[in-house]
Amino acid sequence: MVGIGLSIFLYLVGLFILYIVIETAVRRGINSSIIGRYIEDKYDIKKNKKSFLDDDLDND
Repeated sequence: MVGIGLSIFLYLVGLFILYIVIETAVRRGINSSIIGRYIEDKYDIKKNKKSFLDDDLDND
């Protein structure tokens, strides 16, 4: 029973890692393509978005 649970857990972790890798590759591929750059320029999309991590107590 423990082996089946561990197998399912490792399978789900592997799928999550695969999802992150594919999402990153697609996003970088679209952003670096000619059409992606054209859309960014046409609709004035900013790449440098502020994150909540940028506003911490150390920056005061």
